[in-house]
Amino acid sequence: MKKITIAIDGYSSTGKSTLAKQLAKHLGYVYVDTGAMYRAVTYFAMEHGYINAESFDKESLIQALPSVKLEFHFNPELGFAEMYLNGVNVESEIRTIEVSQFVSKIAEVSEVRSKLVEQQQQMGQGKGIVMDGRDIGTVVFPDAELKIFMTASPETRAQRRYDELQAKGQNVPFLEVLKNVQERDYIDSHREDSPLRKADDAIEIDNSHLNREEQFDAVLDLVDELMKTI
Repeated sequence: MKKITIAIDGYSSTGKSTLAKQLAKHLGYVYVDTGAMYRAVTYFAMEHGYINAESFDKESLIQALPSVKLEFHFNPELGFAEMYLNGVNVESEIRTIEVSQFVSKIAEVSEVRSKLVEQQQQMGQGKGIVMDGRDIGTVVFPDAELKIFMTASPETRAQRRYDELQAKGQNVPFLEVLKNVQERDYIDSHREDSPLRKADDAIEIDNSHLNREEQFDAVLDLVDELMKTI
């Protein structure tokens, strides 16, 4: 059966990764979480003191980029690939609210985007891939056969993120999570290099009132219909 490229873009905490993982598992495709890649670079920058609440040493980060090695290693117990930074599993470390506070600023850096987009395009050369992020359908894979753009209200997304953090034992006030979601929306949508936007041929899904199963079924129907035409 012919394989396709599925590009899933959208705002933070819209469940892009969850949907992408479900689709990849069902279709037997490769799943790539590009958000994890940007989070890993952000974690690297934080660990090396390049970025904090007071300052951002962009030039030092750019100079250090050649020493940043990112890899996905499949974890059979979890059923998905985890993020490794320079040979170390950082899957848990990159999912904190602290990393979330800086990741959009790191993603604004053109040199970071160039490095990661090149890697992402190499990963998808053979098709049979599901990739989620902010610029997959517009920059990474503009010729993807299926493009999805996911959205939901800021309050709905903040609640999802808040619940996720609470489940992980990270006691963060809801209003702080909501502020972070809104700030990331603004930065992602207004950056000069590859801003978050819906591709002209993308199908928009507002999942404010959809559960995971309903969302998955709706997108799987789109995949099935598309596969009949190619």
